[in-house]
Amino acid sequence: MSEAPQENASGRTYNPYFGVAGVLLGAALATFLGRLLSVGIADLRGALHLDFDAASWIGTSYNMGLMFIGPFSVYLGGLLGPRRVLLACAAIFSVLCAFLPLVTHFSTLITLLVLAGLTAGTFYPLSLSFILRNIPQRYALYGIAAYAVDIVVSTHIAHSYEGWFMTSLSWRWIFWTDACLTPLMMIFIYLGIAPQPLPQPKPGQPKPSWRGFLYFSVGAALVYGALDQGQRLDWWRSGTFVALIVTGTFLIVCAAVRHFMLPNPLLNFPFIRRRNPLLMAFVLVFFRFMLLSAVVVVPSYLASVQSYNNQEVGPVLLWLAIPQIFAGLFAVYLLGRIDNRIILGSGFALMGLGCLMNASLSSAWSGTNFMMSQLVLALGEGLAFNGLVGSLILDILNSGAMSRGIDLLTFSGFFQTVRLLGGEIGSTFMQHFLQTREQFHSNMVGLHVQAGSSATNERIAALTAAMGAQASSHDVALGRASVLLALTVRKQAFTLAITDCFLLLACASVACLVIISFLGPLKVQYKQLLASLKAQRA
Repeated sequence: MSEAPQENASGRTYNPYFGVAGVLLGAALATFLGRLLSVGIADLRGALHLDFDAASWIGTSYNMGLMFIGPFSVYLGGLLGPRRVLLACAAIFSVLCAFLPLVTHFSTLITLLVLAGLTAGTFYPLSLSFILRNIPQRYALYGIAAYAVDIVVSTHIAHSYEGWFMTSLSWRWIFWTDACLTPLMMIFIYLGIAPQPLPQPKPGQPKPSWRGFLYFSVGAALVYGALDQGQRLDWWRSGTFVALIVTGTFLIVCAAVRHFMLPNPLLNFPFIRRRNPLLMAFVLVFFRFMLLSAVVVVPSYLASVQSYNNQEVGPVLLWLAIPQIFAGLFAVYLLGRIDNRIILGSGFALMGLGCLMNASLSSAWSGTNFMMSQLVLALGEGLAFNGLVGSLILDILNSGAMSRGIDLLTFSGFFQTVRLLGGEIGSTFMQHFLQTREQFHSNMVGLHVQAGSSATNERIAALTAAMGAQASSHDVALGRASVLLALTVRKQAFTLAITDCFLLLACASVACLVIISFLGPLKVQYKQLLASLKAQRA
């Protein structure tokens, strides 16, 4: 890793820091569009005149594209180099985002969203590997902080941004935001990443094959789609779900069999079959699951129980970016002084504590009641994610993979797949858990709201009297009172289900702490690395 600008055969220089800025911006844009599609789905439904079932495929199609290209990016990056892949994909992505709001035909919209996911999905796997190979080692900690802030903070600003442009601009800015910013990414890539010659296979070495990558990528994308749509399709009772899950699993098995029979020179699976990478993959899945507390559970409560819109939910989440940044910087400071596992464990412990604080909520809570618990969660997220990324980079440094591009691409592609597929498994499970617990609590609360009981009659009488002034007759007032009572039962049931979700997340943090305890110690920590670099400069 050199600080000097890179120079190619033609004598042109390329500043790698521009390249780092470009790949960081690309990763943020890919994340941001996915979050905007999720947050703004109701507005998209209204603008495009779609029913619930059709609109549910908007986010799924984009994320299936991301899922497909994650593993395939290893093949593309190893074969063509990051500059060619990123410039081409960024240009196509920018054009797609510019035209997507103008599409009125649903099938065309879904097709373009898949293509947008295919192009944006290359930004992730190639970003971390490029950062590691082009930032001097003494600045590696700052690269960790920038990458972590880039990914985590972008997930928390979507509600505020979507609420703002829906009020001041148009729903089309869900797509046009990325269309405007992607050319800036391309400029950074053009100035910062030097072109590389196309690799030539060594004598006796098998040629890189795209077939195994294709099988696995298509299989993973189909499994992702099945999980994302499973709750709506009613799981195994749906032929679509069965077809997606069976076909996807079959293709993944085919890819595995093909790899063991005909090893691909662009993959080095033994590098990720070690204990620490496998355990950290589970830690990444748990982190994505814990992140649902802030990006799914709290907004779901505020929207369903308190009837908040995106503009009102936004301030509850937006300010979390500030403590996350400070926690991330503090984590980077600690990485140079103490064991990375301590930082990682402390982050998950704080996230678990924040979930326990939220588990005491009632239906009277508003956004301000979450401030203290959200602060604890934000600090935990900053520590946990910086600790996780720092642990991954430390593992790469200790393994000597910095000089082996194939190992870096394999590592990045593997964790991109885990990030997406593991995150979707957690999100799907949380949705199913929330619905199941709401049904359970609705039945339990309903047992105490029996027609004819004295408590029920008293509540109905009070509500009927309150509705009397606005109703044309006693029967109309009684009907409205019954509806209000049913809504109150649902409100309480949903609140209790949200409480169960926070308790589940707290238990998940404990399980993750157990996994972290099994991480093996690394010979070289950042403090030894920084000390050796200082000695070399002296």
